[in-house]
Amino acid sequence: MAFETIIGDQILVAKDWLDRDELVGIPTETVYGLAGNGLNVKSVSKIFEAKNRPYFDPLILHFKDINAIKTCVREFPSSAYKLAALFWPGPLTLILPKSEIVPDLVTAGSDGVAVRVPQHPIALKLLEKLPYPLAAPSANPFKYVSPTCSQHVYDQLQTKIPYILEGGPSKVGIESTIVSFLDEAPKILRLGGIPTEEIQKYIPEVIVDIQHAPNSSAIPGQLAHHYAPKCQLIPLDSFKGEKFPKEIPLLLFHKSKTKISDFEYYLSENGNLKEATSSLFSTLREFDKAGFKKVYFEWMPDEGLGKAINDRLSRASTKEN
Repeated sequence: MAFETIIGDQILVAKDWLDRDELVGIPTETVYGLAGNGLNVKSVSKIFEAKNRPYFDPLILHFKDINAIKTCVREFPSSAYKLAALFWPGPLTLILPKSEIVPDLVTAGSDGVAVRVPQHPIALKLLEKLPYPLAAPSANPFKYVSPTCSQHVYDQLQTKIPYILEGGPSKVGIESTIVSFLDEAPKILRLGGIPTEEIQKYIPEVIVDIQHAPNSSAIPGQLAHHYAPKCQLIPLDSFKGEKFPKEIPLLLFHKSKTKISDFEYYLSENGNLKEATSSLFSTLREFDKAGFKKVYFEWMPDEGLGKAINDRLSRASTKEN
């Protein structure tokens, strides 16, 4: 079914479409999500179809608050609850043992369900009006760069969804950090909007276990090739020539006194990692709009949010099998 896709600010219009088992683009602080009723198999199936997303890649359920999550999980360990109380609403996802009401399609057959409370006023207002959580992966075709504004969603999903809820640019700009509580020790399974160091400060026993699965993964966004623009991304430290060609675009952390390329893009003018994080995906999209075939990039500082940016750059630059 083809829709005349509309970008608007009417929460009740979005709710009406969701209640009819259709999909809606919604803003969150991380990226824009492609939302549907997370407890309805029909709606969840439409998410996979619209994104061309394989069914082995599980979805994250979004809730209005901690209490709303309790019906969808069997357990809520004390250390998980501590993180939830500290960082929700916010860019943190917890994987907890799922209850029977959560469809297996949401979890890719896993016993754990990924849950979070987003930190965006419009998303929260929408969730407060719904009697169900929203499954809401990034609102873009599978493996492509995640959207950080309503126009990004429209550019790639127009005619596939009826409505995109306008919420301005995403402030964080990359996906949530994922922490699993399915095993004896909690594990950070995806780097994201909450730095690893912040998690370790409150639960020192946490293990960092980041996957780079070649073809399938039980964790959202953990494929080896993911978050990629159409152009080829190449690490600058792999360049072997004596002098970098002026005509080749270059992605840098911040401005420097010496200009290397005629086409330099900066994630932050002054070297601020929060700014760099929020501008990453929109900058990658600019490369495709400009028609670049290849772009070299420098790695970010390997600390705080820089680790999450480097994770996205690594996956975006990995050649697809």
